[in-house]
Amino acid sequence: MPTPTHDPVLAALLHPFANGLLPWSSQALLLRARAGVAGHGRGFVASQPFRPEAESLQRAGIELLDEDALPEATFPLVLVLPPRQREEARALLAKACAAVAPGGRVVAAVANDEGAKSREADLEQLVGSVATLGKHHCRVFWTSSDSTFNAALLEQWRLLDAPRKILTQDVPGGGFLSRPGIFAWDRIDPASALLAAALPDTLRGRVADFGAGWGYLSLQVLARCPQVQSLDMYEADARALALAQRNLATARVPVHAHWQDVAAGVDARFDTIVCNPPFHALGRGERPDIGRAFIAAAAAALNPGGSLWLVANRHLPYEEALANGFASVRAVQQQGGFKIVQALKA
Repeated sequence: MPTPTHDPVLAALLHPFANGLLPWSSQALLLRARAGVAGHGRGFVASQPFRPEAESLQRAGIELLDEDALPEATFPLVLVLPPRQREEARALLAKACAAVAPGGRVVAAVANDEGAKSREADLEQLVGSVATLGKHHCRVFWTSSDSTFNAALLEQWRLLDAPRKILTQDVPGGGFLSRPGIFAWDRIDPASALLAAALPDTLRGRVADFGAGWGYLSLQVLARCPQVQSLDMYEADARALALAQRNLATARVPVHAHWQDVAAGVDARFDTIVCNPPFHALGRGERPDIGRAFIAAAAAALNPGGSLWLVANRHLPYEEALANGFASVRAVQQQGGFKIVQALKA
């Protein structure tokens, strides 16, 4: 089983199998699987809430499961690529341990600079001891076939990333539902708050929120702009989108939720689009190309005379993309390291 070179963490995860240290199973479960795994074996299933990766896996014929509803004690091999956020990662490791069949193994890999030692220690807490090795500036670690899990800790950790109410007066209704691991999960993102405060109450018609997260900007649009007639939320993280749907369940206008990669474009047309575009994907490095793709998608999705309201870090190079896609661009505000831009379509 050759290992991919373009994804060091995935390569580290598959290294023990490629080198004969561990046996592969065709009845494997891969949690937070990435597209590079598609050519490495057959018969496995996976989970992946991030739409671009999920689409690549589905195109390869890999069945996707809901990681919040996994069958228990089923899979002889469970592989995990834990995320960076601690509670989310611990919950995912616990779900992996609950899903593995008796006599099976859990194998995980994490980059050294993304908390590899901490995640290895987490798995040790669940099972007592693990084997480990370093590869590609990552650590890959696994349980033995006779590991015994700490049932009480496993049950406690499985709930660490469960949705919960976050109380704040900055959101209509006094709070919102969220969960660890999604962007700004336990707070109001200051860039989004700045954009919300700048939105005019004259916005009307059909509005979209590109990169909606748990729904903060969507809530603010409906609270501040009484002439809005419908709202569409686009979000690539399925976990965040499910929360946004719940947070806007009692909205005064029709709300439509789309699990979609905005960077690939959208088919619908809108009068206004609000956007705090992401500038990271699954890794830590900055990805201004994502924001530029969001801007291009917004330019294509707006009706003539429609407007884009965008907030971004001041240093991100979006000016050329805005100039190429819109008839006029106005710097509305610069504050706290952020810039707010209104762009009008001809």
